[in-house]
Amino acid sequence: WQHILVEDGNDLEAISKAIDEAKAESDKPTLIEIKTVIGYGAPNQGTSTVHGAPIGAEGISAAKAIYGWEYPEFTVPEEVAARFKETMIDEGQKAEAAWNETFRAYEAAYPELAAQFKQAFAGELPADWDAALPSYEVGSSQASRVSSKEMIQALSKAVPSLWGGSADLSGSNNTMVAAEKDFEPGQYEGRNIWFGVREFAMAAAMNGIQLHGGTRIYGGTFFVFVDYLRPAVRLSAIQHAPVIYVLTHDSVAVGEDGPTHEPIEQLASVRCMPNVQVIRPADGNETRAAWKLAMTTTDKPTVLVLSRQNLPVIEGTQTGADENVAKGGYVISKQAGETPAGILIATGSEVNLAVQAQAKLAEEGIDVSVVSLPSFDLFEAQSSEYKESVLPKAVKKRVAIEAASPFGWERYTGCHGKVIAIDHFGASAPGDKVLAEFGFSVENVVNTFKSID
Repeated sequence: WQHILVEDGNDLEAISKAIDEAKAESDKPTLIEIKTVIGYGAPNQGTSTVHGAPIGAEGISAAKAIYGWEYPEFTVPEEVAARFKETMIDEGQKAEAAWNETFRAYEAAYPELAAQFKQAFAGELPADWDAALPSYEVGSSQASRVSSKEMIQALSKAVPSLWGGSADLSGSNNTMVAAEKDFEPGQYEGRNIWFGVREFAMAAAMNGIQLHGGTRIYGGTFFVFVDYLRPAVRLSAIQHAPVIYVLTHDSVAVGEDGPTHEPIEQLASVRCMPNVQVIRPADGNETRAAWKLAMTTTDKPTVLVLSRQNLPVIEGTQTGADENVAKGGYVISKQAGETPAGILIATGSEVNLAVQAQAKLAEEGIDVSVVSLPSFDLFEAQSSEYKESVLPKAVKKRVAIEAASPFGWERYTGCHGKVIAIDHFGASAPGDKVLAEFGFSVENVVNTFKSID
């Protein structure tokens, strides 16, 4: 590192000189340390009071006297306006004209690449960008993190502006693109980013990349580590930056890694963050639909919550997932009769469990529907009529099933329903055993439903 100290933060010449020195250093990064006084010029300079409250009319007058500022309010002195016009407007227009001339020459020499460049900076996707996304048939089964990997491979081929990586968990998050190089010094065409073991810095970098424009960025880690990401995810939402978070190992089914790596409260916590699109898909086809939504969303970040364990493909998702996941929730397995005797509602890996419980209840003459609810926020954006068609108000017997905190589920179960969830930390054991011990079994779902009066 090159370290430059500026003793006086009011010495503009010294600051300018330090910046010039930093620009001249080509072999290492530069840290410029500048000593300043908070609230300089105000009566209470150097104290926290000038930060947390207005300094008032007397304070303003005192500061103006220190600065030698004799102009009335809302005045821009002529010499300041002239300096701004010369250094910002005039020079900026010259720089823009030179850039446009350079790009016209580039466009003439490389028309296809220039078209890609303009399309990417316009935030547009190539034609048929989703045509090669995988589709999965009933009978197959794989983790949604693996389905996500297959989406990333296909999307990388179709969308040249898509790139990303992981916080050194790419082997587990499945975020590496096999056909692409690593992004590193001397290899800037690489599209696999090694962010390092620093989740917050990764997400902050993703925000900067996305706000710069011209590319779409994704980054991955374990879902439990969303707590490290959180401040930057919040900024993604505030800045309407459509970054894509690939968060895997989404439940206690992580198993042997134990409570430190098994998310409980994380799902509820990201759902309650404004302007964040959270999707927890139930199988490979819902994962495809989730990625399509992430790629077409332009005004908010998307959090993809993905499983470590295999998820069987559910009947109907191969053709219906793209349309239905976009609505946030839908009847994935209808009741036999006209009106269900009850509703089983689930997300992610628990949707298949709900379908199995539905079949068991049917053997006992109890006719229920199963609702997949991969995204609370997308479902809440639907019309009242659509939500009524999925969760009829007249049907009071409801059981929600999710291997996470029950917080928020009362919105959909109502006063008469019950929630099979987890209100404690996890345990270390094989994933299937942990789920069974915590009540995620067909028998418990059936008995819980039957226990509702």
